[in-house]
Amino acid sequence: MEQEIHSMLPWLIPLIAIVAIWDTVWKLIAMWKAARNNHLAWFICIFIFNTIGILPIIYILIHKEKVESAA
Repeated sequence: MEQEIHSMLPWLIPLIAIVAIWDTVWKLIAMWKAARNNHLAWFICIFIFNTIGILPIIYILIHKEKVESAA
């Protein structure tokens, strides 16, 4: 069993690092938008829960600004 764990480490550590970076980027973007929109509850939830970027992406999609056409 221990040998199996050691054989998984070369690809497991980079995978964890990539997921951590992915989550951090989405979390920071969503927290910044929540703070600008005065959505304290969303800000706190995004800060507390680690959802691998799912909750921040949902927030960004729900609260995206509508672009007005310049016609």
